[in-house]
Amino acid sequence: MGRPGIRKIKHDLLDQLEEKGIRGDYTEDLVKDYMAFWEIKNKLIEDIEEKGVSIRWQNGENQFGYKKNDSIAELNKVSTQMLKILDHLGLKPSKHEKEPEIPEM
Repeated sequence: MGRPGIRKIKHDLLDQLEEKGIRGDYTEDLVKDYMAFWEIKNKLIEDIEEKGVSIRWQNGENQFGYKKNDSIAELNKVSTQMLKILDHLGLKPSKHEKEPEIPEM
């Protein structure tokens, strides 16, 4: 199942603000910030999927090793900021969205 599109999420958040009667320049700016974080989050996820959790480094012919992928720590920070924005706006996941079914193992 693919990730929801950026337009759908933005419109859903703006609709929720409208329903709460708090849509204005300030709250719309926070939604823009949230959407910027959303794009960054997806790029970090792509980086982790592409490179893995460990990245090989090499400083010379015989100097090499592995280090953690910095995108993991950054992903946690970005996710935290996204949740803070939603909390500040008093928004929750949309009720009309269907939860994905997880097959039993």
